[in-house]
Amino acid sequence: MNINPQLKLADLGDKIAHLWELSGQKIRLIERELDKSKGAPVFTVQGRYTARDWTEWTQGFQFGSQLLQFDATGEQSFLEDGRRATVERMATHVSDFGVHDHGFNNVSTYGNLLRLMQEGKIPDNQQEREFYELALKISGAVQARRWTDLGNGEGYIYSFNGPHSLFVDTIRSCRSLARSYQLGHKLADEKGQSVSLLERLMRHSRSTAKYSVFYGEGRDSYDIRGRTAHEIVFNTENGTPRCPSTQQGYSPFSTWTRGLAWAMCGFAEELEFMATLKDEELAAWGGRKEVEAFMLKAATATCDFYIEHTPTDGIPYWDTGAPGLASLDAYLDQPADPFNDYEPVDSSAAAIAAQGLLRLGHYLAAKGSKKEGERYFQAGLTVLDTLFDEPYLSTAPEHQGLILHSVYHRPNGWDYIPEGAAIPYGESSMWGDYHAREVALYVLRLIHEEPYLTFFSW
Repeated sequence: MNINPQLKLADLGDKIAHLWELSGQKIRLIERELDKSKGAPVFTVQGRYTARDWTEWTQGFQFGSQLLQFDATGEQSFLEDGRRATVERMATHVSDFGVHDHGFNNVSTYGNLLRLMQEGKIPDNQQEREFYELALKISGAVQARRWTDLGNGEGYIYSFNGPHSLFVDTIRSCRSLARSYQLGHKLADEKGQSVSLLERLMRHSRSTAKYSVFYGEGRDSYDIRGRTAHEIVFNTENGTPRCPSTQQGYSPFSTWTRGLAWAMCGFAEELEFMATLKDEELAAWGGRKEVEAFMLKAATATCDFYIEHTPTDGIPYWDTGAPGLASLDAYLDQPADPFNDYEPVDSSAAAIAAQGLLRLGHYLAAKGSKKEGERYFQAGLTVLDTLFDEPYLSTAPEHQGLILHSVYHRPNGWDYIPEGAAIPYGESSMWGDYHAREVALYVLRLIHEEPYLTFFSW
């Protein structure tokens, strides 16, 4: 991609204001038209949100979007709707033992509500605060219980595929463990064993950095620095990694770009969280220097890969190895084309990746690496300058989605393809819309010099 070094935060102000205006309209449209009996909204078909009976991993994004809308605009009705829906409909997600998505569902809802209270944006109420804290404590412990021990101090939170499966997605969902640990909670396991949630967070992060991210160090024939594997399959009998795999990407040896974006954002966010911990809390993991080193190595590698393997405007195609890309002449040397005849772009990957780039850039600048940090930060702004405008910003009043040209599951053929077209385009996803709102709020706060947005705000 071509990074625009001239972009300033203020340059995005008008686009972000327009985004929030459209966002409010979309949220109200969904509330008015969605058939809630069919499950959580996942992605749109001809502009209307539909459910997908797989896992309910997007419910928190729906209600969390209402809370972000309140945060950005101060419109009380969004707070009331988001809070009511969280209380009435999110409890099963707190105790869901079947998924690795707690950081998506519960930090987006209970976490946002607690953050708003901690920041003084909603009145402090002890009983209400304790309710949010209890939900986050339990969510983190339930997430941590989904554990595969590899021996030698290694292990990971396994995906819904089973104990053999490490997903790269989960690094961003680890915010549930971080929040629960921050609130002073532990996992009580068999025979009275007390398990540190920070320990599980650190071990999972290390395993993800070691196995899910590649560094160009000769691991296999496709070891390109910054590439990620959606899934790593382990032999659970002896703890050895057997092979990379994928559920939603093209192949184990190409890079599914939303998985890449989860790693970019997840590691950058965890670096920010680690900075809040005391040295003694990190001593068991080699100390602050060692912890920051492996996380920074993963964050910079993945962010560099995104910059190097994304079209000039910062919007990626859904997989770097998708076969139809060979038919797109010099596709990395021009803006992405969501209406081409060969392979779809994935705007949701761009929304997630932009936040990773911005957070990494901010983190590095704060640590004294100003020039390096500026490169990543400007890359993030460049992505948003494209994403927050047409043809990606959804301006049609009847379309329920906010960000167009998102892709859910290309291999399974779940995405809607318009009549006469060869590929899916023109649709939105609940995670893409949520993360567009989240990064828009992040930038808005920087523009107005408000408190820095994190999931762990006190």
